[in-house]
Amino acid sequence: MEKARNILYYVSLGFSALVGLWHFFVPRMFRWYDYLPMQYKNLIVGIDYTNYCFSALLLGSSLVLIILGKSALALNMETLVFHTMLTFVWVFRACLSLFIEPYPMEPIPAAAIGQLLLSLIMALMMVFGNVSLWLAYNR
Repeated sequence: MEKARNILYYVSLGFSALVGLWHFFVPRMFRWYDYLPMQYKNLIVGIDYTNYCFSALLLGSSLVLIILGKSALALNMETLVFHTMLTFVWVFRACLSLFIEPYPMEPIPAAAIGQLLLSLIMALMMVFGNVSLWLAYNR
């Protein structure tokens, strides 16, 4: 069980870091600016700032937790709290997809379904890993 927990810890954080890195390129990949009136430069800059800050925080937090892997797997309380916060972010993202504001099916249904499935998988991996760490901590 401990080995599975360790693998899940690193795999989930690796995927989380990849999502953070990938998000830097999302605006150009999905041509966000084609849907916005170009005269609203403040709106475009605000969207960019939000996306880049989110990307940097997700990538950075995931990489820091990977670096602190030995500390987390040694059940260090501070590292577990940090991991719990990142887990909460992924659970919140999954709840957004499921209940609060699902991604629109138009114009690309595959993007909506993909975001839903991937956010659910990430949230579940993070929750299982996090709960496993806290259970071990409380033994």
